[in-house]
Amino acid sequence: MKVSPHAPRRQRKALYNADPFERRRRMALPLSRELRGRFHIRSLPVRKGDTVRVLSGSFETREERVAKVNRRDYTLILDNVTLKTGEEKLKALPIRPSHLVITRLNLADPWRRRVLRVSEEEVTPEERGEAPEPEEEAAPASPPAAEPKVEPPAAVTDPEPPAAEAKPARRRSRKSAGDEAEDDA
Repeated sequence: MKVSPHAPRRQRKALYNADPFERRRRMALPLSRELRGRFHIRSLPVRKGDTVRVLSGSFETREERVAKVNRRDYTLILDNVTLKTGEEKLKALPIRPSHLVITRLNLADPWRRRVLRVSEEEVTPEERGEAPEPEEEAAPASPPAAEPKVEPPAAVTDPEPPAAEAKPARRRSRKSAGDEAEDDA
């Protein structure tokens, strides 16, 4: 019996046996319309620092930054996308790449800029992963700070008597194995 290379079992086997390079390619996400128009490319492998929009599920329409790319499980961990566990703890929710679209790229890597054919001058500080520098206004020079006033010490009163020291908690003594045997008898 001949088995088709497109059979579902072969596709699943290819997923599980893929090398890291192939897993990276399989985790490529489509770009938003704005990015598609700017970079003239349809999809790109996702990486930490990219901002993505969730297309389906309970977090639909949220835009979050990628915190971790898990290539082994083909999932992504996003900032602020969490679930409550039974113990009321917050746990990161892994999301499959098929539910996401890239809305802002992390262009800190020069290799990625070269693939997208973006020059250094075109990249904004946000895309580079740097915090934008706040613009400083020409503020008038402030006068030097005056010395703080020192208040005279308050009248000395009798100090309170020291509080009685608390006794340390009593420790139970451990019985040796021989003592336990005598208690059982």
